[in-house]
Amino acid sequence: MNILILGSGGREHALAWAVKQNPKCDKLIVAPGNAGIAQIAECADLDAENGGAVVRFAEENAIDFVIIGPEAPLAAGVADRLREAGILVFGPSGEAAKLEASKSFTKEVCDAAKAPTAGYGHFTDAEAAKAHVREHGAPTVVKADGLAAGKGVIIAMDEQTALDAIDDMFGGAFGGAGAEVVIEEFMEGEEASLFVLVDGEEVLSVGSAQDHKRVGEGDTGPNTGGMGAYSPAPVLTAEIEQKAMEEIVKPTMRVMAERGTPYQGVLYAGLMIKDGQPRLVEYNVRFGDPECQVLMMRLGGQVLDLLQAAAEGRLSEARANWADDHAITVVMAAAGYPGAYEKGTEIKGLDALPEDSMNMVFHAGTKEDAGKILATGGRVLNVTARGDSLQEARDRAYAMVDAIDWPEGFVRRDIGWRAL
Repeated sequence: MNILILGSGGREHALAWAVKQNPKCDKLIVAPGNAGIAQIAECADLDAENGGAVVRFAEENAIDFVIIGPEAPLAAGVADRLREAGILVFGPSGEAAKLEASKSFTKEVCDAAKAPTAGYGHFTDAEAAKAHVREHGAPTVVKADGLAAGKGVIIAMDEQTALDAIDDMFGGAFGGAGAEVVIEEFMEGEEASLFVLVDGEEVLSVGSAQDHKRVGEGDTGPNTGGMGAYSPAPVLTAEIEQKAMEEIVKPTMRVMAERGTPYQGVLYAGLMIKDGQPRLVEYNVRFGDPECQVLMMRLGGQVLDLLQAAAEGRLSEARANWADDHAITVVMAAAGYPGAYEKGTEIKGLDALPEDSMNMVFHAGTKEDAGKILATGGRVLNVTARGDSLQEARDRAYAMVDAIDWPEGFVRRDIGWRAL
């Protein structure tokens, strides 16, 4: 098969790495890709959010299967354009992608599905939102309704923080994503992520993970896109996963089908777990980043078969074969992230690191310039390792971190602390 993956981050590097291992993969192109992806696949300069351009590129390059990595092309309806052109694609329609692109849409669907989730209010002006906060008090959660690259969520432990967050969102801090705001009750418990493949009817669990959203050790400081992750998540036991599937995921998928927008792709259910009961925090319509990196390490080449089965409506005959192991990824970020940070600093020492089924450095925000690897983003590298235990995987990952020569980068040193 000739395969095209859309995206340029660590998630797409991990997807490319796994897909490349499958013997069915004849040719692999990633658009636009990054410096790490360029070492294993052809990279193409293509606007991933332009459906017409993606269709033309796929036709000109005899692409058999398109895998859409990030949420923005999905929300823009790129999967719809590919389906209309008769090109096999992994990823939900633009309408189904509203499960991530609109928090209020998700709440409506969850209400219809009777899926357990936080109580909420949906607001289109700041004064009404503030009145809601004053009435209900803190702690509370303020969310930009639209896509905000994983950053449009403020957990406000006091009323003033919530009021300031409302001003920020309606004031344009998250662009158009904050034109509408959802305010939710604060849910206590431990958060974990469940990843499920869906083919429009059937659902198949492909693993759990737990990430670390806050920038500082001990889960302190502002939220980020994720500073590290590990899989599996011990808190998501088989019993709790079964509950999440029966009470949250399957009813949601049933409602989506009844609305005439059946879901096909990966569904990432962020769950809050307390006293053995899961409640939905949010849905994402793509693999998490950095959760994808640990899932791909554990799944390997079978990923292509699973994604193809979902795209072709054959999930009933698919199953995920798991190794009885653990994986962890540590994000190396540019100093200053998630605030202002310097771009263009050089990263050395990557060539000396092992790259195999147990150890990988996935590139998230890099480019190559005259043989040098330069940092171009906030989250720059995902240093990822497997082991028979989480501790073994963690030791391996941090040993690689310590071998990378990048003074302008930083990591959290406590990834995996909840499980360990």
